[in-house]
Amino acid sequence: MEVTQFLLNAQSVDSTVRKHAEDTLKQFQEQNLPAFLLSLSTELVSEEKPAESRKLAGLVLKNALDAKEQHRKSELVQRWLSLDVGLRSQIKGFLLQTLYSGVHDARSTASQVIAKVAGIELPHKQWLDLIGSLLSNIHQLPPHAKQASLETLGYICEEVDPDVLDQDQVNKILTAVVQSMNATESNVDVRLAATRAIYNALGFAQANFSNDMERDYIMKVVCEATLSPEVKIRQAAFECLVSIGSTYYEKLAPYIKDIFMITSKAVRDDEESVSLQAIEFWSTICDEEIDILEEYGGDFTADSDVPCYYFVKQALSALVPMLLETLLKQEEDQDQDEGAWNLAMAGGTCLGLVARTVGDEIVPLVMPFIEENITKADWRQREAATYAFGSILEGPSPSKLTPIVNVALSFMLTALTNDSSSHVKDTTAWTLGRIFEFLHGSTTEAPIITAANCQQIISVLLQSMKDAPNVAEKACGALYFLAQGYEDVGSTSPLIPYFQEVVQALLNVSHREDASESRLLTAAYETLNEVVRCSTEETARLVLELIQVIMAELHKTLEAHRISSGEREKQTELQGLLCGCLQVIIQKLCASEPTKFALMQYADQIMSLFLQVFGCRNATVHEEAMLAIGALAYGTGPNFAKYMPDLYKYLEMGLQNFEEYQVCAVTVGVVGDICRALEDKILPYCDGIMTQLLKDLSSNQLHRSVKPPIFSCFGDIALAIGEDFEKYLMYAMPMLQSAAELSARTSGADDEMIEYTNLLRNGILEAYSGIFQGFKNSPKTQLLISYAPHVLQFLDSIYVEKDMDDVVIKTAIGVLGDLADTLGSHAGSLIQQSLSSNDFLSECLSSDDHLIKESAEWARSAISRAISV
Repeated sequence: MEVTQFLLNAQSVDSTVRKHAEDTLKQFQEQNLPAFLLSLSTELVSEEKPAESRKLAGLVLKNALDAKEQHRKSELVQRWLSLDVGLRSQIKGFLLQTLYSGVHDARSTASQVIAKVAGIELPHKQWLDLIGSLLSNIHQLPPHAKQASLETLGYICEEVDPDVLDQDQVNKILTAVVQSMNATESNVDVRLAATRAIYNALGFAQANFSNDMERDYIMKVVCEATLSPEVKIRQAAFECLVSIGSTYYEKLAPYIKDIFMITSKAVRDDEESVSLQAIEFWSTICDEEIDILEEYGGDFTADSDVPCYYFVKQALSALVPMLLETLLKQEEDQDQDEGAWNLAMAGGTCLGLVARTVGDEIVPLVMPFIEENITKADWRQREAATYAFGSILEGPSPSKLTPIVNVALSFMLTALTNDSSSHVKDTTAWTLGRIFEFLHGSTTEAPIITAANCQQIISVLLQSMKDAPNVAEKACGALYFLAQGYEDVGSTSPLIPYFQEVVQALLNVSHREDASESRLLTAAYETLNEVVRCSTEETARLVLELIQVIMAELHKTLEAHRISSGEREKQTELQGLLCGCLQVIIQKLCASEPTKFALMQYADQIMSLFLQVFGCRNATVHEEAMLAIGALAYGTGPNFAKYMPDLYKYLEMGLQNFEEYQVCAVTVGVVGDICRALEDKILPYCDGIMTQLLKDLSSNQLHRSVKPPIFSCFGDIALAIGEDFEKYLMYAMPMLQSAAELSARTSGADDEMIEYTNLLRNGILEAYSGIFQGFKNSPKTQLLISYAPHVLQFLDSIYVEKDMDDVVIKTAIGVLGDLADTLGSHAGSLIQQSLSSNDFLSECLSSDDHLIKESAEWARSAISRAISV
């Protein structure tokens, strides 16, 4: 089939023409995939075809090999590997040939497709001559093909794991790429492609960075590229330095002085796109040093594995003035633009990271700049001084900052009220928020908010909430942290007299015509939630009144019909925020018996509103309403059963929602809340719920993050219905066993995978715990005896791996106790035979974490009882 015209029509402005073309291409793909892929690669390689159809052919081909969703990606990989080898060779030949094309878009798209094919085939030990072909291209071809080959190597390094290529191939790739970056390379496009390729190849260069000569050469070439006459090459070279800063921090000492010279020159004199990357280098070094200092607590011995080189501290006296200069390079309207990112913002962000890295030492370096500029006539100087102050509030000690803040506070409140510049007000409100976040609260020794200034602070913030949306949003943020600081002070909270006024002011903000600008609506509700959450018994009556106001607001959004799509979007956002607010109010009122009793008079109305919300079919709103229902179930207890007949279908819909997996995850959590509330009254709904949960676990379409909470939910159900869980054992236990086997081994896994594995382990263990506790004291306990060896084997294997986090350790030792507690003497002998139960128990008993220790002591007594029977 001739695809050219369909590919061109698929880009038509006429939607009818476009849809017909897209449908035809889709039909062709579904009916004859091999011919479809061959047609696309033929289109891509053909020089006589239009550039537009060639580019789209490549993109469609790429999308036939890859997808974001893991299950879809696996399907596409299998489909490609199952194609005839001859056909695949023909397509790959066309792709390599396209790298010679005179059309840039065709070459660039072919590079991406080759990398996708390589990502599939190289791990299967196929297309082994690819790297060699590309390397030989680099040494002998016209510049445009050389550029395309380098681009392809870069994409391949991005696509495949480092262990897929052997060291000899890596060495050859790095040599070719670094040589092409050299100043001796006359073609700018080749140098740029090489600089971008080295960025992707850095993850493969572990061995090369461990060799002094090779590392010196790579660093020399990258640093030289930062001085290229071409802006794009300089930017790409600084991006490489940023990556080197995070990947090879411990190798940087010999180069750091030169890098400082290069970066400071770029920050002061270069184009913004380059300057931003130069600042990003220092932000990255701060991130590395913050992580090291947090992990090791600053106590380094000479033979420490990851020493901190204190690069930031060494550069401090020159680095801070350089960053302060950038703060004066603001853009006129940056306070109006939510996505703004420029030199001043990057400099302030980096200054904040420097403060977190070096602590008190930054204060004397920044204060003269603040004092010099804070009262200047030019708004830029006042804003820069305020931004500098706000940026250094996290890191230095309260004892260093509190005296300065005490002097600055009234000045800042005046600026927030009277300054003529919206920029300055915006940054002042943000800085006040930072003061309240880091220097105010029950743990601070010298309070900065006192009976003398509290009223002024609140009245200024409430007044600023009537200002421009960006200023009002920051004022809401400051009020949020002000309220949070009084969370633990109870009836002594100085906010009590202002509660009603503050709540009313926040509701007024939510009614502003311009509330949808600058995240203002969201900020108003987040702050209202925090004010409610941190409120005291003295204001409980006002919180009860507030619930009626929020219910009325939600009812109003449900009444509005026939509105434009823009209005509908705003209405949906508001519904989500109102459901979130109701959740917080419900949780607050359920925290004490008298207020819980008062809340129950509204429970029917609230539930009715939530059920109407489900009719709106929007994922975000569903999520918020579900969470609020979970809170209501917790508060209502067994009486929640009366809502189940109407609610059940929405629970089922949530559990079936694979597409919007967050809704599915939240629904699973809420099923757990309902089980805890209803206990055995959940029984009539369990068949449907368990069927759906088992289906979810069997599906390869459901996002993996939902699976751990599903296992936890098994435990909640078993705990609620006790021995009636018997009929689900034959389905649930094999699922748990196979997941346990998968999660036991983590060798070779990266940090993200280990984190997920621990979530999975915890879910599995919570399921076992719920099942054992549910069957305790039941005549059907013997049904669990046959599963006990497998549970102990699972505990043994994860103990041996030594990569459990504290949460898993606590749950695991709890399961060992549950096993002994429920099965008694049947478990005693098995535990004694277990390879590591004794060692695991001993380690937990001497743990620094009191929760682990507590669980272990309980487990020890349960095991003692089981053994002595």
